[in-house]
Amino acid sequence: MRFYIVIPAHNEADFIGSTLHSLISQSLRPTKIVVVDDHSSDATASIVTDLSKQYPWISLVSNSSTDAHLPGGKIINAFYKGYESLDSEYDVICKFDADVIFPENYLETLVQHFSNNTKLGMVAGHCYIEQNGSWVLENLTSKNHIRGGLKAYKKACFSDIGGLKKSMGWDTIDELLALYHGWEFETDAALHVKHLKLTGANYNKSAKYLQGTALYKMRYGFVLAFLSALKLAYKKRRITLLWDYILGYIKAYKKNEPFLINEDQGAFVRAYRWKNIKRKFRLLR
Repeated sequence: MRFYIVIPAHNEADFIGSTLHSLISQSLRPTKIVVVDDHSSDATASIVTDLSKQYPWISLVSNSSTDAHLPGGKIINAFYKGYESLDSEYDVICKFDADVIFPENYLETLVQHFSNNTKLGMVAGHCYIEQNGSWVLENLTSKNHIRGGLKAYKKACFSDIGGLKKSMGWDTIDELLALYHGWEFETDAALHVKHLKLTGANYNKSAKYLQGTALYKMRYGFVLAFLSALKLAYKKRRITLLWDYILGYIKAYKKNEPFLINEDQGAFVRAYRWKNIKRKFRLLR
């Protein structure tokens, strides 16, 4: 399988070298890697340029955006800047973060999963963070969700879901749309990916409302959005985030923000989410 990898990077000089070396060392080498220097003010670009001289299948693309470190649209705009520099001769397209270290068998194992299941559209490992000298499972990691920094899409699945949405929530709606179109996704708990920087550590303050906006734009409805916001705030161990998320939802509602999906897809998403909630509730009884 031909793997094309796009890595958006905003001021990632401390980590991008480690990420790229972990991909260079793969037992199955990626066909192409494009790093998108997204308005960095540090040495990100020079580190990538130096490596590209030794490994010509690594390239650098520059993107002008803002200095703010924001999830959602900014990241996906950068992704597409890199994606558009590639041809279409890939089997799997990946959107990876610039602050992760992959085990040497990572891509080879993804191929095994794709080969074993023709309906598999997306697959990834689990993120681990360093705490007190040990690598522990990051609390946002779940077997039922692929982290945004580890996305790998089979070409046909990527096409069916219409690519990535330029909005906060893109890394959830992609999975839901994959299911809607008859694809499956999975995570492999045996693939331990080292996440070098805590999720959201450098996000701009305005990012705190974007999660609620995303829940609205994914057509969750208020009750389902509230439950999802509560779960996420609990996982982050910051219950005060619940208010930020709900406020973001209300603001999006009042502004009549455009939805990310159509009505039929929204009905599918709500039914799928409620089904999972009811199943978990039965297990707890």
